[in-house]
This record gives sequence, C-alpha cells and structure tokens, in this order.
Amino acid sequence: MNDSALAIIEDAPFTAVAVRAQVQLIQEIMRDVMVEGEHYGTIPGCGDKKTLKQSGAEKLALAFRLAPSYRVEKENLGGGHREVTVYCDLKSISTGRVVGAGVGSCSTMESKYRYRNVADYEVTGDPIPPDSKERKKEYRRQGFGMKKVDDVWEWVKFTDVAKAENPDIADTWNTVLKMAKKRSLVDAVKSTTAASDIFTQDLEDDETGGDGAPPKPTVPMPQRASATNGAPAPSPSTPPAEPKRGPEEVVLVKDVREVEDAKGKKWGVDSEDGRTFITRDPKLSEDASVAKELEAPVRITYHAGPGGGFVLDSLAPEPDAAPKTTPAT
Repeated sequence: MNDSALAIIEDAPFTAVAVRAQVQLIQEIMRDVMVEGEHYGTIPGCGDKKTLKQSGAEKLALAFRLAPSYRVEKENLGGGHREVTVYCDLKSISTGRVVGAGVGSCSTMESKYRYRNVADYEVTGDPIPPDSKERKKEYRRQGFGMKKVDDVWEWVKFTDVAKAENPDIADTWNTVLKMAKKRSLVDAVKSTTAASDIFTQDLEDDETGGDGAPPKPTVPMPQRASATNGAPAPSPSTPPAEPKRGPEEVVLVKDVREVEDAKGKKWGVDSEDGRTFITRDPKLSEDASVAKELEAPVRITYHAGPGGGFVLDSLAPEPDAAPKTTPAT
C-alpha cells in the first residue's frame, strides 16, 4: 500500500499533491476493489452522485488502516419506542490514535419501523407471470403481486393497503440499533477520508423492501371473501389454543446464555433479581439480548417448569414501568 493511504494520520499539513493522492486512492479502490450496487450505488432520481454503503465504508476503513469503535446512547420515547444514537470513533491501527469520528441515529418512530402494511386482496386465478420477480416493482405499482394463500403461492390483486401501528415494536429494536451503528460508520469514514464530495449517505440498502412500502412483517393472513356473501371463508383448521401463561411482571435482563441438552438448544435468561428463565424460542432469546444491551425493562410471563425453575412464555418491552425486584429463592 502506498504512503498516501496513511495520509490521514499524519500531523503535518497536506500539500495539494497529498490531497490529490488521497482522492486518487479512493477512486482506485472504487474502480479496482468495490462493486457498484454492493459497495456503492446511486439513488434513482437524485443525480449521479454515488451513495456509500456499509460494505463500502468497511473497505475504505480497511484501506486507510482504520479500526472503528462505538458508543451507544438510547432515549426512551414511550410506548415501546426508542431512539438509539451511536458514536463511531475511527482509530489508526498503527498508532491507536483517534483520527476521526461520526454519529448516526435511528428510531422506532421512523415509519418503516413504526408501521406495518395491512393489505386486502383477491386471488385473480391467473398463473404467476414468469418475470414476477424481475418486474416486482412494476407489478406492485399496478396493484398485483404474489402472496401465499393456504400454503399455495397465488397471483393476487391488492384492493386496499393501509398502515397500522406495529404491535410488535420490540421486534425492531435490534434492527434500529444496527442501523444507527451503520449510519455512524458511514458518516465517520466519509468525513475522516474526506470522501463526502465523492459519496453521499446510503439510503439504507433498500430496507423498505424495494417498493417504497415498510418491510413486510409476519402478520395474520387476511382471509379471502367467500364467493357467496363476501364473508370471510372459514378457517381450514382449528386455530391453535392460547399458550398457557403464568405470572406476569417487569424485569431487567442481566444476561442471556446459550446451552444445549438432550432436546437441543435452549437459552437461560437471567434477570437482575437473580432468577433464570428458560426458553427454547430463539426469538425470545434475541429480544432478551436486545433488552439487555439497551438496559430496557421488559414485561414477561412465565410458568414453573416440570423439573423446577421457570419457563419463559413471553417477553415484551415495558418502557414506562420500573422493574419489579423479587428476591431470588
């Protein structure tokens, strides 16, 4: 690697030659190492200026011998919503000195996380077009798309789309944290390497799902109208029974541990008051891990296990309540 790659950690003022060499290095990396669409791209309708993606920022940090470190701050917005701000420091791998910094924030109040699309539809009976994936955006603008109905993929026409508040906002906590981290890294790399004139901020790697709508969540499938009176068609199977729930209270998560036994993988969720709640549900363990990282109180339900101890039934954010401290027994 030539000396210009280390120019950003020098103390002496840059000469015009050094500045040109640094810009040239970035352009060489774009040409010889980066792939358009993967490491950088353009925003349709926003001119020709390139957007720097997270993977591209990581490549530039590697080229300039920069190691990122992060500091996280969180703000409770109520109702399960929170805003996360991440500060990124870039340190020289050679000297350990901080040579640049960036900041990024993300909130569950952003529409892509706060809302879900709830769509009514009707099955057309037509075969799914062979180019349905390649022309997905075009078909969606016309109101058509693929949907799994009774375990069969059908070509449907969406008759109405409305936004609804996301009832599982805790599902987005980890995504929001990762997005704030990504934004801070891109900001730090652009400013530290003086690449802002080459790149703008990435539009979140098409996180809206490619058609401008919020991410498609897992929601109960809307029922098709019957051919006789428009009433919902009867369910083909008996709905599952409500899970058995025990006590409900608010706790703080101290640790999440993964273990294995004869039945496979399970997790132990340790609360601050000294109790351990066991779960085999990876989703519950992931939510517990996010709550631990954000130091966020959560409302849990649980029941006594057959061999003693507690089995975790559910976990949801509880931002407005103080955790209940129950002595360990």
